[in-house]
Amino acid sequence: MIGRRRQVALVLTAVLATAAACANLERQHSSRNVAPAPGATPARGFTLVATGSIVPQDSVVDRASYDAAGIGYDFRPMLSGAGPAVRGADLALCHLDAVYATVVGRRASSSAHVPPQIAQDLVATGYDGCATASDHALDDGAPGIRLTLDAMDEAGLRHAGTARTEDEARYLTVYQAGPARIAHLSYTFGTGGHPLPAGQPWAVSLIDPKRVIGDARAARRSGADVVVVSVHWGTEGQDAPDPAQLDLARRLTAATTGGRPDIDLILGTHAHVPQPYEKVNGTWVVYGLGDQIAGERADGRGTRDPRRTQSTLGRFTFAAPARPGGRWQVTRAEFVPQMYDVDAGRVVDVNRAIADGADLAGVRDRIRDVVLSRGAAADGLVMAE
Repeated sequence: MIGRRRQVALVLTAVLATAAACANLERQHSSRNVAPAPGATPARGFTLVATGSIVPQDSVVDRASYDAAGIGYDFRPMLSGAGPAVRGADLALCHLDAVYATVVGRRASSSAHVPPQIAQDLVATGYDGCATASDHALDDGAPGIRLTLDAMDEAGLRHAGTARTEDEARYLTVYQAGPARIAHLSYTFGTGGHPLPAGQPWAVSLIDPKRVIGDARAARRSGADVVVVSVHWGTEGQDAPDPAQLDLARRLTAATTGGRPDIDLILGTHAHVPQPYEKVNGTWVVYGLGDQIAGERADGRGTRDPRRTQSTLGRFTFAAPARPGGRWQVTRAEFVPQMYDVDAGRVVDVNRAIADGADLAGVRDRIRDVVLSRGAAADGLVMAE
């Protein structure tokens, strides 16, 4: 990415549907796995950070307008609490659970619409790209996807999960983090009742286990060292992963080629509350990151639900394989409890706030208990201080 010290994002035009294109890309990138000379310094690893959904309801957009003194919108103050952790990573990914407004100030009945300026502010915060496949991706139809991806391209914010053209839907979104190439794939369980645009079945990537695994294998053949899959799944408001999540996680992490897993990390969204992390078949799965930015919400009985403004930041440190062609291993897995302070309109690093005297121990403990509820601590997951 232009102006970014730590990594440059690429989009490789690798056509997933054809083995010929994959073979061509294999030839182009074959030199990356040349064995180091005896005594050479091993390739360094990299750190990936991922955060929860951005769900910009009216109150969120109004706050950004206020922070811009009424002249446009400024989301940077809102995101500043996440900045240190995001900028400290080699690769930082977010999830956009909305589309940008085709008419400024207009809201679709079924979804919040966010001003396109947030793309620039996400880049300023340190993000490199976002997953865009969600049940709100078609709230404004194909024009909403087009405007959203246009704005992200203009800001230099990469994206995966939605597409403006059939060719774009076949591209791989690949990032360079240190010596590693990381492919990012994104899928959703559905489109919120909105039909796919006529003649554009590729506009939003839908979850299909065979397709996800096929895409991951194509990404690997195209030169990706690490494959990260974002999935929009699960049951809203439920702390525990549902049976469909558990089944899909097992199927995806069990897929291997030549003894090497096809997928290296799974990042989940949609439940709108933090869900557990778990190592499944040797691969880390985040069932639900929660909502990093979201307005105040109520549960099914109309009672305010504070969980829906809580989230985690996942941080995974990958080490290079000892031999060319081996798996990049996660050597450290961490999570940071976060919350969105609705009154202040700010993302809060809960541990830092507690250190500064905030009475948030209960929030921290609840998030920690949920995240660790499926035994992730035994596999090395720790809460970052």
